[in-house]
This record gives sequence, C-alpha cells and structure tokens, in this order.
Amino acid sequence: MQVLSINVSLPVEIEYNNKTITTGIFKKPIEGRVELSKVNFSGDQQVDLENHGGGHKAVYAFAANQYDYWRDALDKPDLHYGQFGENLTIADLDESILCIGDQLKIGSCILEVTQPRVPCYKLGIALGLKSMPKLFIKHAATGIYFKVLQSGSIATNDSVERIYQQAEQLSVRTLFTAFYDNSVENSIEIMAIAAEIPQLSDEWKKKVLSRLNKN
Repeated sequence: MQVLSINVSLPVEIEYNNKTITTGIFKKPIEGRVELSKVNFSGDQQVDLENHGGGHKAVYAFAANQYDYWRDALDKPDLHYGQFGENLTIADLDESILCIGDQLKIGSCILEVTQPRVPCYKLGIALGLKSMPKLFIKHAATGIYFKVLQSGSIATNDSVERIYQQAEQLSVRTLFTAFYDNSVENSIEIMAIAAEIPQLSDEWKKKVLSRLNKN
C-alpha cells in the first residue's frame, strides 16, 4: 500500500435544497509533508462533528483503485483524488483484508482502524448525484476511518505498512455488509463479534448493539 494523495479542505458554504449548508467534503490534493494531529490534518477541518471527525474518525482513507470503478460506473472520467471526501487516497487499500483494530504505520504516524464509512447526502452533493449514497452502500467499498494513535507527518508516496493485526480479524467489509446486506446469513454472529472488539468506534458499537438487541 502507498499514499497517492493527501487531501484537505476548510469548511465552505453551499446552497442545497434551498438551504445554506456548511461542509468540508470538497477536499483537494496538497503537496509536501503534512502534519497530522490526533484530530485532523493541518489545513483540514470537519464541520458536522456528530457524523465526521472526532477521535475515532480523525482520518478517512479511500482506495485509489476504486476511482477506476466509479469513473466507469458514473461516466465521470474526470473524478479526482479527494472527491470522495477522503484525507488519504491509498493504492491497494482493501476493506476485505484490513480489520477493525488493525494498525497502520504511515510516515511517522500510527493509525488504528475503527469503522467503515457510512455515506450521507453530502457525498451526493460532492459527486452531483443524489442517489450516490445508496450506490456507495451497495458497492460496499466504503473506505476506512482511523483513530490517530501516534501523531506526526505524512507525505505523498509514503508506504503504508500494517504493523498490528487485531486478534478477531473482522474485516471492515465483512462488518459493513453484515449490517447493510440482508442476504448475509450469519450477520448476528458477526454483530456479536464486533461488539466485543474494543477498538470499534462508539458510533458502530451503538449500531451493532442495537441490531443485537432487536434479535
């Protein structure tokens, strides 16, 4: 794995459905080595802290390989890195291999996998397609949210090394599909495993516990 792009944005106001909303989803690539604190990259700022940012969602990474899929699927050949709102565009990032609680070393930073991404309507705004959140969920290549265990700096072309594998080995994609795909037969067993992983974000712990309580 390798960092192909670092993307940041400050909040901007836009008009949507006759309302003014503030968003930080319009991220653009930047050059050089970028400092990463425990909450965000230098030059980046989350707006909706209930759904974005915070300790468990300080960094969002998306697979560079997925851009080819979406360029074809959406007939948008000009999609650029950062357009999915990701801070890091990483070659060969794979949600079916990386697991909740795994740790990655990038530059001088150590990041911990905490949850899949659940898209909101702002992804539709960024890509000019209201149905984009539903399409994104169906495709299930969600990208990954990280907690920053060790702050430092990251630069484009830095290698990405998995330095710790969580014992339960519950992949990000397995968790996501178990929650959103009704055809997954062992979804309750997967939810039970997820609930016991201490590194799982508070947001997703609430999701899985709610699902377990219903059953």
